[in-house]
Amino acid sequence: MTVLEDRIEMAEECGELTLDVLFEWLEKMPIPEGTKVEIVGGNIFMSPQRQNHWEIIFDIAEQLRAKYPRKRLASDVRIDFPGNLNGFACDLAAMAERSVKDSRGRWRYQDVEFVAEVISKDTAANDYGPKKDAYAAAEVPVYLIVDPYTGEWHLHTLPKDGKYHSDVSFSFGEDIDLSRTGVGLVLKTDEFPRD
Repeated sequence: MTVLEDRIEMAEECGELTLDVLFEWLEKMPIPEGTKVEIVGGNIFMSPQRQNHWEIIFDIAEQLRAKYPRKRLASDVRIDFPGNLNGFACDLAAMAERSVKDSRGRWRYQDVEFVAEVISKDTAANDYGPKKDAYAAAEVPVYLIVDPYTGEWHLHTLPKDGKYHSDVSFSFGEDIDLSRTGVGLVLKTDEFPRD
């Protein structure tokens, strides 16, 4: 058992295991530059960011800048979501105009109006499963999954009662029409790279 596992076990026994405790321990670990770290359902996931992954995130961020000032966009920044120990580092999140950070300087999930996750092979199950469920429970109005391995995007909207009630999927090259959502934009996908 590692020192981290030992400390986590001790914290669980004392009822002290929180996202803050887990992230505090992670900050003390030698995590390589360019590695995304997040906690999904109490499990720690680390994955290196690939070039194609970053290009898609950057492309979406550039397009979102037509509506969102840079200060209302976040990438790989911790946001705590509903559920058991969900501290996500969304690939890209856009905050509503009324957004305010909490007392710790963190974005509140209640202010997130758009999330994009670009699939990585090792963590794809999270994006399609528990993270999608947590975003729906948080009533994030627009959740976009971009999959460079299949060359497809999947748009989830209309969250209610813990699930999304509208799902649309198309191949890269087809526009993502968000004009009827709070985002109010159409995103181009023809330059998204594939893996």
